[in-house]
Amino acid sequence: MAAFLVIAAIVMLIDQFTKQLANAHQVGETFSTLIPGVLQLTLVHNTGAAWGMFGDWTNGLVVLGLVVCIFILCFVMFNSNNTNALMVISCSLIFAGGLGNAIDRFINGYVVDMIEVVFIDYPVFNVADCAITIGVVLLCINMLFFNKRG
Repeated sequence: MAAFLVIAAIVMLIDQFTKQLANAHQVGETFSTLIPGVLQLTLVHNTGAAWGMFGDWTNGLVVLGLVVCIFILCFVMFNSNNTNALMVISCSLIFAGGLGNAIDRFINGYVVDMIEVVFIDYPVFNVADCAITIGVVLLCINMLFFNKRG
């Protein structure tokens, strides 16, 4: 449980810090090019989910995010003796990302996104989104290859 909380806290701090840095700029402004023609930082305020889906459903997304986070927290608390390190890491990443975006939606009414992939048409995202995606991939790997239950 301690590892879960430490990982989640670190990811949430990084997420909130990067969002504060991004919010110092104007919406739509590209404020840094990380890899020319590949990756840049552009401030976007997203009221919906990925690709702007559910744009008018901010409160519902807050509730949904919190419900998922509570479920993950309960799962980790009640299964701490039956989980491996990969499960703990994946759950902490999903939890931190979900909570980070829920905090944004609750406080601001939108999620602060800033990481933009330039060479393809892909939504602008943030550290919380990265954490959720990596957490889900690790969870799937864990379930496919390391799950002891047949």
